[in-house]
Amino acid sequence: MDAGIFLRRGNQEMSKPARYHPYRYVLAGGVLAGMLDLVYICTLWSFKDVGPERILQSIAAGWTGREAAIAGGAGTALLGLVSHFGIAIAMACTYFLAGRRWEALVRSPWRHGALYGVLLYAVMNHAVVPLSAAGNAGTDRFLFGWMDASHVAAHMLLVGIPCALAARKALTGRVR
Repeated sequence: MDAGIFLRRGNQEMSKPARYHPYRYVLAGGVLAGMLDLVYICTLWSFKDVGPERILQSIAAGWTGREAAIAGGAGTALLGLVSHFGIAIAMACTYFLAGRRWEALVRSPWRHGALYGVLLYAVMNHAVVPLSAAGNAGTDRFLFGWMDASHVAAHMLLVGIPCALAARKALTGRVR
């Protein structure tokens, strides 16, 4: 496949100029999703007097375990920050790669992005976190309260949709 051609529509190939770099849009989408998610979760937990450093340490707990993450101070908070953005960028890349294969994902980024956000929430909270060093701190339950609904909505609007819109921009050159 020619590096300048990313998406086929029927028999017509849509090509981009030679200097077009679609991954910059994917990277930007991942960074945007990561930033929006962090702003959301930091704002939500600030009402319970939990600061950003503790939230980032809880992300790092996936690598180090809960006690070591808290004891690690700013170092594990930095590990959590890098991990968070790495995961968000990987999520955006995954949607982009899927969009190259399934054109419907690119044609309807709002709908499919929202569904992707739900999928990401479910996978992260019911597979990734329980299998990490952080363990099952509450993720083994299937009760659904207002906090869970808030998290799902945030993943739909703040993570899934930005990933989908970035993939659409990368693949077609347009967002709408």
